[in-house]
Amino acid sequence: MLKIGFVGAGNMGQMAHMRHYANLPDCRVVSLAEPRPELAQKVAARYGIERIYANAIEMLEGEKLDGLVAPQPFDRHGGIITPLYDFGIPILTEKPLASSVQVGEQMIAALEKSKSFHMVGYHKRNDPAVVWAKAEIARLQSTPSIGKLRYVRIAMPPGDWVSGGFDELISSDEIIPSDQIISEDAPDGTLNAEEFRQYIAFVNYYIHQVNLLRYLLGENYHVTHADVSGVLLVAQSESGVTGSIEMAAYQTTLGWDESAFIAFEKGYLKIELPAPLSTVPGKVTAMYDGDARKLIPDLQPEGAMRAQAKNFLRAIKGEIAPPCEAHEALEDLKIAREYFLLWKQNNNS
Repeated sequence: MLKIGFVGAGNMGQMAHMRHYANLPDCRVVSLAEPRPELAQKVAARYGIERIYANAIEMLEGEKLDGLVAPQPFDRHGGIITPLYDFGIPILTEKPLASSVQVGEQMIAALEKSKSFHMVGYHKRNDPAVVWAKAEIARLQSTPSIGKLRYVRIAMPPGDWVSGGFDELISSDEIIPSDQIISEDAPDGTLNAEEFRQYIAFVNYYIHQVNLLRYLLGENYHVTHADVSGVLLVAQSESGVTGSIEMAAYQTTLGWDESAFIAFEKGYLKIELPAPLSTVPGKVTAMYDGDARKLIPDLQPEGAMRAQAKNFLRAIKGEIAPPCEAHEALEDLKIAREYFLLWKQNNNS
């Protein structure tokens, strides 16, 4: 029975993470670090958490934990998460690694001196639909009749990303003490305040897709085009495969329309992804031209967030490698910076 501590009981902390860990049979959430005492008491009562602390350092000094789930805003990771590496405990945070490449590099340097590992919560990698598609991509790449991988496209128009996921949220009017908020400034002074706001917006909304594109390509890539409208990012992988991310081409208030399309010379895979807080998996359709058939596989009826929680526990036990570690997550920030600077250049030309 793994003992898990939580750092934070905010919206995502409760609804994207805690509700799943509290219901998994091979772990117990034994402690919570939360600076809002009323909220901490209510959340602890709901989820049967025995001990409450004002901050993460106090908790780690007073507890013997197997893992730490720290769903903090990413622009506070540098100040909040970095000191926790010294305790040598596996850590899961939300995406991305940090707000900038510079802060991410500082975090990696500190992580490498510790005995910890840092799993970054790119939950889409854990969705049963993506897991199936990733394995199928590998199989097709060794199947001559289907041809070469030619193109990967990801689309994520704005939509109802919550999808009822906050219905059971415990809230509070309490204000987090200012000394508990350590936000990061614009990297190296290279961006002014408005540019940094735009950059952070891109990272916040689309870093999942930046990460997923690499995962489906199976290799790193670089940005070749940043459309001035902010609708399209085009990339090329190390082996020359084209990729793209379609952003706010349109929006919908009626659901969630995120998808991925993986094209081979003689076939394709289509992934339909559910809203981030959904408790159901995505769907996959595979088309094999050589066999003149389509396949829709049956998948484990489990949402990506719950699957991610299970994979973090498996990683703690040493059964699997973390689906995305901090070292790889740093590459996402590099792509985000590359895209944003190219977009800025194109808009100023």
